[in-house]
Amino acid sequence: MAAVLTPPTAPAQAGPGALPRARWGGWRERWPLLPLVATVLLPALPYGASGGGGPADLASGLAVLVCGGRLLYLRRRPLSATAALVLGLPAAGFAVATVTAADPAAAVPGLVRYLQVFVLVPVAVFLLLRDAYGFRVVGGSLVLLAVVQGVTGVHQYVTGTGASYMGEDVRAVGTFGPSDIMGMATVVAYGLLAAAACALRTPRAAPSWLRPAAAVLAVALVVPLTLSFSRGVWIATCVALLVALALAGRRQALTSLAVLGAAGVVLVGGFGVGSEMIADRAASVTRVTSTPDRSVSDRYAMWSAAGAMWRERPVTGVGLKGFPAHRDAHASIGLSSGSDTAGAGQAFRRQALLSPHNMYLLVLGEQGLVGLTALVGSWAAILVGAVRRLRRARARGHAAVDCGLVAVALMVWQSVNFLYADIGGPTTVLSGVVLGLAAWWALAEPERVGAA
Repeated sequence: MAAVLTPPTAPAQAGPGALPRARWGGWRERWPLLPLVATVLLPALPYGASGGGGPADLASGLAVLVCGGRLLYLRRRPLSATAALVLGLPAAGFAVATVTAADPAAAVPGLVRYLQVFVLVPVAVFLLLRDAYGFRVVGGSLVLLAVVQGVTGVHQYVTGTGASYMGEDVRAVGTFGPSDIMGMATVVAYGLLAAAACALRTPRAAPSWLRPAAAVLAVALVVPLTLSFSRGVWIATCVALLVALALAGRRQALTSLAVLGAAGVVLVGGFGVGSEMIADRAASVTRVTSTPDRSVSDRYAMWSAAGAMWRERPVTGVGLKGFPAHRDAHASIGLSSGSDTAGAGQAFRRQALLSPHNMYLLVLGEQGLVGLTALVGSWAAILVGAVRRLRRARARGHAAVDCGLVAVALMVWQSVNFLYADIGGPTTVLSGVVLGLAAWWALAEPERVGAA
């Protein structure tokens, strides 16, 4: 996917029902993609902060401004009624949770952050993508980011300069540091899924070497993903890959599963890439209810606290950014004061546990049923629409099936991963990019998606 950076010189031969490709005229028309590409790539820059306000957030703000400026200049209707409803629905829940919070002023920063990630950035991506070529450029940027972070992570494991894990500095965290141990795993998973989708359904106008290159990249990215020791990301990636394989076709599914299985045996069994630690980490997934480790026990305690907040205020929740303030009043005494982080160039520090590490429970506790229904309803509509359009595209021989596979795989991954994670850190803005890509495939006008 990353290599599809030059549009074909002639229109691709579309299948029945596909529409002609929309032509772009040089960089004069393509430059609006630049802030989107910057938004994807800039999270790799370390800036010494675990929250928002980093380079990627500034780039996303520029993308929103560019989008707004183009709408004013071109004087076009920005969104269809369906797209406006689906993409704007979460804003209603955010607004209700803000005005009903015990301290509305304290909830305003949360309102801004949620609007940025779940409304403004997805809308900007949706409107700045004109055709499948633009989609592939942004998807290729995800692959590029994953490769850079993956190489960095593998180097950290090999040289013992990663984050601390089981007493050794071997955990691959890329440039994100031990305070954001999910960062590298997240971007590597994004790139792996984009590369795998490209290998399964390579664009028709692509060079012949793209498919094997994408397949090799997807398999190679399994290594840093594994060395991240992030159980939730492993599960989400496996689920998303299985869904993508099922939607790509039976033959591709069987072949790809065989290749991935052989690669796993060679990498872990043959070369012994972290085999003992990986086996122990994988086995811990099945012990979460019998003998959970400290991180799992803390997560259960925070999940329970989020549920208690919701039961206290079931309709509107305790307010945006209200979880930290209400945590101690609702958490059990078994919750530790924080998690230990060290390594990857950072001294030992105690990191406070300020979220339940479950996006759905975080929204339920802070925004109640109103917020959860609005947000999850929007995501469900995007996912269902993306799957439906992908199935129709396959049946009609659509030239942009690769985009559909990427969109569905990323949306499935995000939906599953939010069971074990929530927003926070430099990669937060990438969630908005992923939602925008999926929404573009699911909801954009047929003439835009139909362009190969």
